[in-house]
Amino acid sequence: MADKKKKPKRIKRKLLDKYRLMVLNENTFEERLSFKLTRLNVFVFMSLLAIFLITLTYLLIAFTPLREYIPGYSSTALKKKATELSYKTDSLQRVIRLNDRYYESIKKVLKGDVNTVDFNKDSIIQAVKLEVSEVDLNPIAEDSLLREKVDKEDKYNLFESATSTTNFVLFPPVSGTISEPYNAKEKHYAIDVVVAKDTPVKAAADGIVIFAEWTANTGNVIIIEHSHGLISVYKHNASLTKSQGDLVKSGEVIATVGSTGELSTGPHLHFELWNDGFPINPTNFIDFE
Repeated sequence: MADKKKKPKRIKRKLLDKYRLMVLNENTFEERLSFKLTRLNVFVFMSLLAIFLITLTYLLIAFTPLREYIPGYSSTALKKKATELSYKTDSLQRVIRLNDRYYESIKKVLKGDVNTVDFNKDSIIQAVKLEVSEVDLNPIAEDSLLREKVDKEDKYNLFESATSTTNFVLFPPVSGTISEPYNAKEKHYAIDVVVAKDTPVKAAADGIVIFAEWTANTGNVIIIEHSHGLISVYKHNASLTKSQGDLVKSGEVIATVGSTGELSTGPHLHFELWNDGFPINPTNFIDFE
């Protein structure tokens, strides 16, 4: 029992025993500094120093740019930039997909690789008749009042618009003899017009040049994109007077007739019309003679 009581006293005495820490000059043994210490004071001081260092380190990492150099930490600015780049990447991917589809349609125009679809004319007319029969075409009271009001305004309007009901007219690129007509069954989605060499080729309508290059099969080719989803194609030209990206007006000279390309058999213009990716017969809209 006595030994057990002595042990706590020994520990307490060891903690509270006073020591002196002295700093002496090695040559003269002169005392420079002197500290009175106990083991308890040293332990408390070291604990407080450790807590201070830990707190200081945390504050430096949490509230200063130093945390950006530590793996696993990122700043708010970096996160914001990463988010913006993610949105921009997604938008660019959408644009790339749209451009890829657009270029695929241009390739089909150049190659003439199109699957034609046969429609039953009688079935389409019958379907339209059924739809019309299901719609009530009797005017309502509000519609009748509006018509009467518009008629009165037009009756006394001295500056009535004189614009034509035809909003889109196609200009003949050349005038000559059609040597090979449009034939969808044989995949000839164009007409060949025989004219003299170096005859000016004119734009069928206002638009922008989206392709103006040399191809092995069809020689000098120029493609113009017009409004209403219309594209016109001019092949086997001797030379081109317009470049990609140029704006052209209806009837403006864009090339000269020639016989370039492996598939050409003489001076002529190979002319195509495409609407929303489908070929159409140019002679239905243009008189070439």
